[in-house]
Amino acid sequence: MWFVLLLLVGWTSAAVPGMANAETAKTGPVYVIPVDQKIETGLEKFMERGFKEAEKMNAGLIVLEINTPGGLVNTAQDIGKMIRESNITTVAYIRGNAASAGSYIALNADKIAMSPGSMIGAAAMVDSTGKRVDDPKLVAAWKSEMTAAAESSGRNGEIAAGMADINAVVDMPEIGEKKEKGEIIALSSEQALKVGYADTIASTPEEVVSWMGYSPGDMFLVQHTGAEKLASFLTNPVVMTILLFLGIAGIVIELIVPGFGVPGIVGVAAFVLYFFGNYVAGFAGKETWLLFIVGLILMILEMFIPSFGILGVLGAISLVAGVVRAAYDTSHAMLSLGIAFAAAAVVVIVVAIIFKERGIWNRFILSESLTKEQGYVPTASKEVLLGREGVSVTPLRPAGTAVIGQERIDVVTDGEFIARDTAIVVVRVEGARVVVKPK
Repeated sequence: MWFVLLLLVGWTSAAVPGMANAETAKTGPVYVIPVDQKIETGLEKFMERGFKEAEKMNAGLIVLEINTPGGLVNTAQDIGKMIRESNITTVAYIRGNAASAGSYIALNADKIAMSPGSMIGAAAMVDSTGKRVDDPKLVAAWKSEMTAAAESSGRNGEIAAGMADINAVVDMPEIGEKKEKGEIIALSSEQALKVGYADTIASTPEEVVSWMGYSPGDMFLVQHTGAEKLASFLTNPVVMTILLFLGIAGIVIELIVPGFGVPGIVGVAAFVLYFFGNYVAGFAGKETWLLFIVGLILMILEMFIPSFGILGVLGAISLVAGVVRAAYDTSHAMLSLGIAFAAAAVVVIVVAIIFKERGIWNRFILSESLTKEQGYVPTASKEVLLGREGVSVTPLRPAGTAVIGQERIDVVTDGEFIARDTAIVVVRVEGARVVVKPK
């Protein structure tokens, strides 16, 4: 009799998941990876490092702590592939919003846990300005990606389609709602639990870990390194604009008013910080450094090698291309570059006016004067000959020689021929050119 009761208790424990987790605690490290920023290449690199650390330490569980407004679709797809291909069980814990591409990342996890008041969905494609993308091919491709991610973990794919496609019609009887055309699905934690888009509601990551049967004492939080934190600061749009301003102004001032050294050092340092931040964040590759260096060299050569502006234009194009390619968003990079260039132009003009005596243009202007004190005798002005009379001593065809007063003068006519020993009169004096005509 007691034996039968013990069997019934064991069977009941196995049939109730909560009791099984409570009595059969799993062992192994649990890695918590925060997904709390825009989805871009920098986040992908950070998560890739976290997954590699978890695999190296033989972790039993990875918890993605998600609170993101979304971001780049192609990056989200790469992150989703990383999650699917990992041998470690992954739980997406949505503690804020898993919006747009963030919902795609969550749907690729093995389990989804949500905190009270959190949200998943609103995944319609938008461009860099926030305007909704209406291209049917792009929308269809993104909708199929969302649907496949949901169905891979046994969830209703139509709801995922309704998160991505504004034209989809989705009936959700579990929550008594129906999505019509023109609407986008965004589920609260309670709604997600009812329609199967959340497996549990938890207030803390520790609750999620316990729910999965692991000990909260074995949790490890993957944190950003010092370089990653610095990169995050340097890639802030405001900081990027300031760095571009300092870089442009510093280098141009050093080129046109050489000798200071400080503007050039500040300019180069600002550009180095700009490219370093974007490189560490994963936005920039080695080619951006090459474009920057080539552009800088070409612009310097333009100051000393006459090329009719060709080297300067090529250098500017190379420099701008490097700056734009290094940035997370092309439109933001162009805006920052435009603001920085305008501000730098004002500063450069002011500096050029203040230090005009030291400008590089003075290298191309003859500033020395030939004075009598230095032994140079200037040519006497011939304006005094205007109106004077004389005699041609050679034929004027039309140039020749005439005697005016007691002095032999080289003269010309307006094209007419004047014979020798003809009386003439000076009608114009143009510098050293004395023009005469017959009297």
